Amino acid sequence: MSDAFELDRLLSAAERAADRAKQIAKRWFEAGVEVEIKADSTPVTQADRECEEAIRAILKRAAPGIPIYGEEFGREISDSDDLWLVDPIDGTKAFVRGYPFFSTQIALMRRGEVVLGVSALPMGGGDARARRERAAFVAGMPARVSSHTCIDGAHLSTGNLKSLATSSAWARLGAVIPRLGRIRGYGDFLHYHMLALGQLDAVIESDVNILDIAALSVIVEQAGGVFSDLHGQPITLETSSVLAAATPQLHAELLKTIAYP
Repeated sequence: MSDAFELDRLLSAAERAADRAKQIAKRWFEAGVEVEIKADSTPVTQADRECEEAIRAILKRAAPGIPIYGEEFGREISDSDDLWLVDPIDGTKAFVRGYPFFSTQIALMRRGEVVLGVSALPMGGGDARARRERAAFVAGMPARVSSHTCIDGAHLSTGNLKSLATSSAWARLGAVIPRLGRIRGYGDFLHYHMLALGQLDAVIESDVNILDIAALSVIVEQAGGVFSDLHGQPITLETSSVLAAATPQLHAELLKTIAYP
């Protein structure tokens, strides 16, 4: 079996798993669900657990030898070159507060590189998917980033910024804002989908988890964008920040100007 064929097969499995999780999440969202608080002070619900159980079952049937690292049930230890990365409901805080900006994130990392990803939206709005050496798709249409190359006039979206706000980079980000064409805080999956579609030019976040952004990283990159952490380093299991941009020139200028410590 060729590597390309195998990646297509695994992407299809990820899409099936995401579709099942969407059904479960939508049902719980509409019915209401009790909220628990985890040890890290983040919320979790029965919907999160059921979604991840369903995802794991489908991925295990499709690829029993590939371990899974999930938000709710942790990481399986294996010597496999591959690792599934699963966030069953990314945006649980939105989910429990009753607004529909949450998603299911499934990605495959191979030898430390994210090679495919699905970002699925239980409440509608256009799923996204991509794999290496193929086009990215959002809402069934090929996605392509903008051609904007500099800070001046750029459209920037920010997400979680707690760590950046307490660092020396905060003032430097503030100095960037008057130069922008527009700044918004779309957050979670949404601004990465918009970046892939050319509706935004850059995204900045300082407090993320790899499970939040793995699938989104390959979607943005296969749409032609640049995706790194705020130090300009490639995405890894330890990644905790994001600087994503439509073009290498804009990415380099933001990286240098913000100079995240």
